[in-house]
Amino acid sequence: SMAEGPGAGPRLAELLDTGRRLWEELESGTEPSSGVPAVQDKVRQGLQALRQAEAMVAQLDLFSENEELEEIASADLKFLPLPALLGALTLKQVDLSKRLEHLESARTHFWRFLKLCSSYGLGSFQLPPASPPGEEDTGSPTPGGSAAAQPSLVAMASSRQAKIERYKQKKELENRLASMRSFVEGGQADEDQIREFYTLQIRKWINTSLEEIESIDQEMVILRSRGTAKQPSAPPHGTSRQARTPLKPFILTRDAAQAKVFGAGYPGLPTMTVDDWYEQRRRQGVVSAQSAPRTAPGITDEELQKQQQEKKEEEDDEEALQKARNWDDWKDTHPRGYGNRQNVG
Repeated sequence: SMAEGPGAGPRLAELLDTGRRLWEELESGTEPSSGVPAVQDKVRQGLQALRQAEAMVAQLDLFSENEELEEIASADLKFLPLPALLGALTLKQVDLSKRLEHLESARTHFWRFLKLCSSYGLGSFQLPPASPPGEEDTGSPTPGGSAAAQPSLVAMASSRQAKIERYKQKKELENRLASMRSFVEGGQADEDQIREFYTLQIRKWINTSLEEIESIDQEMVILRSRGTAKQPSAPPHGTSRQARTPLKPFILTRDAAQAKVFGAGYPGLPTMTVDDWYEQRRRQGVVSAQSAPRTAPGITDEELQKQQQEKKEEEDDEEALQKARNWDDWKDTHPRGYGNRQNVG
C-alpha cells in the first residue's frame, strides 16, 4: 500500500513539493517572457508531477465531500490545494491555439478545489457556477437575468470594497505564511501550528482560485466573441486575400469625356470610367458576385420579379436622373445668382 501510517506516502509529498517548487520559481521568475523554452520546460515538469500526485490522491481517497475537516490528518491537509496549483500551472502554458482549452481545464481545477473547500466548510465564499457564463448548455435564462446583468453602482462599489478587502487579507495571509514557513518545514512546529499553516495555505489558494475563475470567465467571453467574429470573414471559395491583384491608383470618372479631361492634367495617373473599372474588376474575378446579382444562388422568382420591377422603375427614373445630373453639372460651372442681373443698377 502507498499510505504509510496515518499520512500519505513520501512519494506523493515529493511530487507535490516538486510541483510547488516549480510553481514558486515561475511566480518569482526573472525570465522576461513566459514563452522562453526554459520557462515552458518548468511548466511541463510541474504539470507532470502534479498530475501524478493528483492520480495518487484519488487512489488513496484522501478527501471526501462528506467528511469533516477534523477527520483529515494534519499532514494530509497540504495535499488539499493540489487542484488549485494544477489550475495555476495550466494557465502558465503559452500555446495560443489551445488557449480556450487551457482556460477551460484550469477553471475546472480551480472549481473542484473550491467545491472541496466549501464541503469542508473552509473559508466563507460563494461557490462560482460550475461552468463559465455563456456556455451553450445553460438552458433557459434565469428570470430577471437582464436586470441582474446590469450591475448597479452600489453593487460595483461593494465589489470594489470586497476586492480591496480581499487584497488586504491576501497580504496578511502571505506575511503569516512566510513567518511560519521556516519552522514548519524545519520540523520544529507542533501539530496545531502545522494544521494552522496548511489551513492558511488553503485560504490563500481559495482567494487565488476565486480571482482566477473571474478573470478566466472574462477572457473566455473575449475569445469566444473573437472566434465567432473570425468565422464569417473567411474569404469564400478558398480564395485568399493575398491572391487578389492590388489596385493601382487611378482617377475614377463618370464618363469617357471626363476621362479625357482628367487624363490631360494628370500624366502620371491613368483614368478609368466607372464602367471600365467594373469591367476590370470583373476580369479579375473580384466583383462578379456583386455585379451579377441575378445569378446569385438561392434567389426566388418573387425576388427576381421584384428586381425586374425595380430595374423598370430605374429606367423610368433614368430621364429624371439625367435631368438632375445635367442641372448639377450646370450648377458646377455657373455660380449662384449667375444671369440674375436685372436689378443691378
